[in-house]
Amino acid sequence: MKRGFLLGKFMPPHAGHLSLIRAARALVDELTVLVCWLPGDPIPGETRLQWMRDLCPDARFVGHGEVVPQAPQDSADFWPIWRGIVTAAHPEPIDYLFAGEDYGAELAQAVGGLFVPLGGRVLGLGDDPVAGLSASAVRADPAAHWPYLPAPVQAHYRRTICLHGAESTGKTTLAARLAQETGALTVGEYGRSHCEAHKEPLTLGDLLLIGAAQQAMIAAASEWAGPLLIADTDALMTAAWTEMLLGQRPPELMAAPRADLYLLLEPDLPWVDDGTRFFSDPADRHRFAMIVEQVLIDAGVPFVRIAGEGQQRLAAARAAIGALDA
Repeated sequence: MKRGFLLGKFMPPHAGHLSLIRAARALVDELTVLVCWLPGDPIPGETRLQWMRDLCPDARFVGHGEVVPQAPQDSADFWPIWRGIVTAAHPEPIDYLFAGEDYGAELAQAVGGLFVPLGGRVLGLGDDPVAGLSASAVRADPAAHWPYLPAPVQAHYRRTICLHGAESTGKTTLAARLAQETGALTVGEYGRSHCEAHKEPLTLGDLLLIGAAQQAMIAAASEWAGPLLIADTDALMTAAWTEMLLGQRPPELMAAPRADLYLLLEPDLPWVDDGTRFFSDPADRHRFAMIVEQVLIDAGVPFVRIAGEGQQRLAAARAAIGALDA
């Protein structure tokens, strides 16, 4: 039986890491991968360990999160310390020591095994989009490397922007313009379709269904989204509608999954009757706007007020999203 070993931080895992691991796994009967982390890493080590186990279920993954020297110059005991760490993770003799960088030769000398330099950097392929991938470059700009990130890493970096506001505040128009600019996937408003299909007054059951259906649509669309997903509305807006129409705020709507940022559209646009709107009276419109904002405050979610018309409204939304990315 041939046994292989490799280690890394995988912060985050990307196509280069997975290519290395899968190639290594094909060359041995048993592959052990040590996932290393330190307190305060930008991505928690336990999260990375679980990602790796899910992505490569036919390898054995071991985590190590103790504070230890990270380079030979950090400590005279660097190699004895790491020899002990590797032995604890892989007590059996190592046949092949896999690495994507030159340090693998020294590590193989310290812990045993034949150094097998599978990685692109060792092969001089630093400019290759997969072999030359760097985790630090991914962290700096996930969107630029999106095609080379596995699904759980994409989910980690994906940002959902939800438009939130009373009637006739331009949510659908703004969502479409943002999507056109950014290429983001947009999830439309289920409630509008529901009201157009069913003309009866909305009951609590209807509103709970509307909120649940909206969240289900967002969750289903996220699998196909890029770095940015724009939701025309979500269950928090349905909670505001329920309070406005029925005088109650269902806890299940308030407990629904949250977006990363809410754009609260101010009611500073003219009210337009599109056949599904309720509150043309200025007093009602003002009251609804207050409820809409209070829902966000009570939910404790991050939000930015967006005001102005046309290009001004778009620019404000663009700036808010840009600040989130920063």
